[in-house]
Amino acid sequence: MARARIKDEWVEVRLFTTRTIMAMIGVLLLIGLIVSRLYFLQVTRQSHFATLSDDNRVRIQTIAPNRGLIFDRNGLLLAENVPSYQLEIVPEQVGDLDDLLGRLRILLDISDEELERFDKLRRTKRSFQPIPLLYNLSENEVSLFAVNRQDFPGAEIQARLTRRYPQGDVLAHALGYIGNITESELAERDPARYSGTSQIGKVGLERAYEDLLHGYPGIRQVETNAQGRVLRVLETEPPQPGNDLYLSIDWKLQETAFNALGDQRGAIVAVDPRTGEVLAMVSKPSYDPNLFVDGIDRKSYAALIDNYDRPLLNRAVVGTYPPGSTLKPMIGLAGLYYGVVASTHKTLCKGIWRLEGNPRPYRDWKREGHGVVDLDAAITESCDVYFYELSVELGIDRINEFLSWFGLGRATGIDLVGEADGLLPSREWKRRARRMPWFPGDTVNIGIGQGFMLTTPLQLAHATSILATRGEAHAPRLVRETIDPASGEVTSQLAPAEPAVDVRNEWAWEHVIKSMEHVTQPPRGTARGPYFGAPYDTAGKTGTAQVYTLAEDEEYDAEEVAERLRDHGLFIAFAPAMEPTIALAVMVENGGGASSATPVARKILDEWLLRPDPPEYTP
Repeated sequence: MARARIKDEWVEVRLFTTRTIMAMIGVLLLIGLIVSRLYFLQVTRQSHFATLSDDNRVRIQTIAPNRGLIFDRNGLLLAENVPSYQLEIVPEQVGDLDDLLGRLRILLDISDEELERFDKLRRTKRSFQPIPLLYNLSENEVSLFAVNRQDFPGAEIQARLTRRYPQGDVLAHALGYIGNITESELAERDPARYSGTSQIGKVGLERAYEDLLHGYPGIRQVETNAQGRVLRVLETEPPQPGNDLYLSIDWKLQETAFNALGDQRGAIVAVDPRTGEVLAMVSKPSYDPNLFVDGIDRKSYAALIDNYDRPLLNRAVVGTYPPGSTLKPMIGLAGLYYGVVASTHKTLCKGIWRLEGNPRPYRDWKREGHGVVDLDAAITESCDVYFYELSVELGIDRINEFLSWFGLGRATGIDLVGEADGLLPSREWKRRARRMPWFPGDTVNIGIGQGFMLTTPLQLAHATSILATRGEAHAPRLVRETIDPASGEVTSQLAPAEPAVDVRNEWAWEHVIKSMEHVTQPPRGTARGPYFGAPYDTAGKTGTAQVYTLAEDEEYDAEEVAERLRDHGLFIAFAPAMEPTIALAVMVENGGGASSATPVARKILDEWLLRPDPPEYTP
């Protein structure tokens, strides 16, 4: 039997050829897929992937604008921007943020408060925006981080400008301060304007003029490596700096007023009655606004908040106090205006007075009384009995109407946020607020600036300026003008004149103002001591505001009363009396009476009026 064929060469050749063709077809298909994919990537989606590539290589950085500077009326710098180093983190460039922060805490001294502040800021920013972690780094801290820079991708030290207030606490309440922006504050503003910064004006002028001071951010295109480090700058659009503010504040006068109060709590406001420009604004105790710029620590903040003297309170604008006898010139002028009294009308002051039908005695501050007094003597010697009678004759309706013309009972409109209205009571107010009718005794108290009446030191200064100008009124302003540093454009911020107080009888003004002059003159003026020998004429009025009510048979003795329950001391004045260039109000909390305020005002007037080169009037 023949042996079967073991190998069929033809079949094997055919099988090999088939397999080769199939393999070549497979290779060609794979090559076709690769070519088509390359075409899709390189041609069809070229622009898309080029953009992604550029995003990895080119980044857009926001450039923070320089905040506008603040100067006094003579060009002294009050709020500046100084260079400093801060450690910033871009969350997008960090893999594990918690790990990075943990390693940074080992390298640098980072407190829990700083981490908490960083976390709050992170919620107001996008992941690609730098967020400051540490401010005002020392040279040693900068060097230490630079040596270890490669271990902290996404973290970088940047040179920035930070706010500084070189005059410290002397002007803190007027200037205010900036601080880290919160989510709620950012929600009220255009986020694009704050993309390059984390700070915003919090109080004072920094807040009131935030839109002008802040400026507009710029843009910078930079090329980065894989770690996000900048290799070169490709294109820059510079930011627009904020406007500079020139205040009406006179620094030397401000410093004099601040020092004149000494360690006493109180407030001082001095204005130019011809324009409404605020020349000085002091509130004591004060605080250092530099503490807030980069975020105040809990211990320092608690020390301010828990301080019983309330250093953060701007007493000049927000504090409300009874005006006391400083109201008497306006009440006297009202009596002349409405024809209730004549300048020659006399009253017998025996030291005590009773309202008809009311057995309660109303005392004069001078226990034995002033004897027979007319309007001039009543203002000069501050006779309460005269004004008890006059206020009852006027009635609360006319008193309310007349005092409202002097801006009492409402905000003056100063360029600050949060000004208090004070309180000018009326029948309607008492019915609404106390659900009680108005009693004649209420009017008696209003006649000497007590009872429900409340004013701010700013309102008193404003009302005094209206007296000084014989009825002309100007809303007080802290900022004289703003200047755009880019264009040099100057914009006035002074308010136009308000409606004048309509007391057409010029003689009535002169009579009341002459009486105010007598307040600072011997032999009977209640402020004659501190103004003895002054080379200028001053028109003024002392005031004492009770903090607690005396019993009928009790006599006030400041030395026996607890310090916090002592009377407030007040004094209003303007000078020179006939052509005034300054009007002011001084309030000393628990000073024990007007004698605590009158010498303070004398120092301020001396500084303003007795300079070698007195300030010129520039409307």
